[in-house]
Amino acid sequence: MKDFVDGTAFNAEQGNRARKLFAAVVLAALDDAIADDKKYGNGPEQIARWARSRDGREVLSCAGIDPNERVVSGLMDFVSKGIRTSVALSREESERRNAAQQAEAA
Repeated sequence: MKDFVDGTAFNAEQGNRARKLFAAVVLAALDDAIADDKKYGNGPEQIARWARSRDGREVLSCAGIDPNERVVSGLMDFVSKGIRTSVALSREESERRNAAQQAEAA
């Protein structure tokens, strides 16, 4: 029985790693669309085309993201803001940490 539990944990860990890998592909697609937007002015259209494509829907699904039109609109809005994913993620992380510190201080 112990082997079964360990095997299940291993499979869950493999699934988490795969999801993170596909999430990284989504982030790269966003960065590519942002670069296209700065260079050609068509970034939101590019990310929408990718997200609606068979490959894009598959990657989004594997990343744990439901590839619906609401998600496509969100991706387009993100690209139109022009903030690279690494900057956006670090800012979010910084804000989360600040909120946690303020909660501890209170």
